[in-house]
Amino acid sequence: MKNSSRKQFIQSSAMLLATAIAGSSFNIKRKAPLLSFSTLGCPDWDLDQVLSFAVQYGYKGIEFRGLKRQLDILKCPEFSSASGVAATLQKMQSAGLQVVNLGSSATLHFAEGAERQKNLDDGKKYIALAQQLQCPFIRVFPNNFPKDQEKKATIELIIKGLLELAEHAKGSAVSVLVESHGDLVKIDDLLTVMQTANHPKVGMIWDVTNMWTVTGESPVLAYQQLKKYIRHTHVKDAKIVEGKLAYTLLGKGEVPIFEAVDELFKRGYKGYYSFEWEKLWHPEIAEPEIALADYPKAMQRHFSF
Repeated sequence: MKNSSRKQFIQSSAMLLATAIAGSSFNIKRKAPLLSFSTLGCPDWDLDQVLSFAVQYGYKGIEFRGLKRQLDILKCPEFSSASGVAATLQKMQSAGLQVVNLGSSATLHFAEGAERQKNLDDGKKYIALAQQLQCPFIRVFPNNFPKDQEKKATIELIIKGLLELAEHAKGSAVSVLVESHGDLVKIDDLLTVMQTANHPKVGMIWDVTNMWTVTGESPVLAYQQLKKYIRHTHVKDAKIVEGKLAYTLLGKGEVPIFEAVDELFKRGYKGYYSFEWEKLWHPEIAEPEIALADYPKAMQRHFSF
């Protein structure tokens, strides 16, 4: 082999080796997305069943939205006493799982009065429980806006409620997240709430399907506008059948869910991708043994991790 040819061969080989090493390093460093699921999807399971299933299918976190059909987990033995909470936390840690969010029923669109105060008090109780469970977030929400109340007034009430709960959470490791839910699903409305409730303890849960199936607004546009505030996500898929929402396994519906997931992943979102299978509300959809087992497989196929 001539000297010049040999030199070119060595240089080419070195470049190929460097590329291979770089590619290998990238694959090693690339982290799979953190997956969790909401207990809304398995309403008849007890805590041990939830944790065992999560470990078996590679989940890293659990989002508690009820347990054994009791929607208010503050009434469940696992969460209603100091000893119950300590035992639950120990089980979670032993399983290598994190409590990633507590889904409260605290609803912030009510006008001043006893109902509003009850919801705010519930939110404060969930903040205390989240702190004990080393959980970073509680979820609050509005549902359908009252028809006898101006939209502007309702949004102001939501903002006021968020700030009251955020102030209550000061000094803790817990933040209060409002979910894109009910009538609070338009990008502009969510921006108004987030920009006005400008508090380090306030953020949002991005439920892509809740938004897109109502507004049709692009998930990419939604992310670009709201990314500063997104701390947690709800992932699910659905079709519109005869004017009604029909939930499907991930990737089997019409929601551009992977557009949203890809935006999150590409832009460095570090939170959980939490599967919200609404089995409690929709008993006709697939059993949790099927849906909750399918979700990590669907995400694995998409990301090839």
